[in-house]
This record gives sequence, structure tokens and C-alpha cells, in this order.
Amino acid sequence: MDDFRDPGQGDVGYVLDEQVGYLLRLASQRHAVIFQSHIPDLTPTQFSTLLRISEHGQLSQNHLGRLAAMDVATIKGVVDRLKAKGLVRSLPDPNDKRRASITLTAEGEATIDRLKRDGSVITADTLAPLKPTEQKTFLALLKRLT
Repeated sequence: MDDFRDPGQGDVGYVLDEQVGYLLRLASQRHAVIFQSHIPDLTPTQFSTLLRISEHGQLSQNHLGRLAAMDVATIKGVVDRLKAKGLVRSLPDPNDKRRASITLTAEGEATIDRLKRDGSVITADTLAPLKPTEQKTFLALLKRLT
């Protein structure tokens, strides 16, 4: 990236290969291929949803969506597909009968340790081109962007 051009310099030469959005998309595509090679039966959003339920226990679908960084429509579809796979279930909310709470099924709970192991391998494979110190810096910088 020695040839990085300051975007404030005007039309000095827009080079797509140096643009953050393009590079993030390429990195994301690479990560998606690695993810699917390790966890072919789930999408990344389903994976995140299961881990959030595991971390927080029974919670409302709306709260789950916020924790997993998904809007209401997306989390509903994800939960519906996880229910169809037998990994989560809905229970009446003990405090508000109009609302349902989402929890892991026994089968869902049984998958969590495997998903965490696979997730660690996926992260390691995704970051493999970087040196350990670069990996830490990269993750810290990504956290600042989010």
C-alpha cells in the first residue's frame, strides 16, 4: 500500500485496488469461502445467532437481532431457518405473553462447542497471511471501524 493516495487530493487517480470498500469485499469473500469449507450447514448469520444465544441464554428475538447485528426482518428469517434445522425453539416470554423468547434446543446446545472450535480455525485460516502482530493490529483496527 505504498502507493496509497489521499482521497482529499482530488482526482489524482482513483485506483479501485486501493479502495477500502473493494478490499473489504475481497477479504469478506475470502473469509466466506473459508467459513463454508468448515461449516457448510450454516450461514455466517446463523452461526452468529447460535453463538449469541449460547452467550446470553434465552432472549427475545428483537434483542437477539440487536446482539447479532441484524434487523428485525433478517433475524426473523434466521430464527425460522434455525427452528427448521431443530437448533432453536421459541418459548412464551414469562413476563410478556405477546412476545416469544428464543433458546437453543438440546441439539443446538450440542453444536456450540464444535462451532466454537470451527470458528477458531476459520479465524486462523482467514488471518493466516498476516504475521501474529499484524493479526492483532488488523483486528484492533476493524473493531475501531465498527
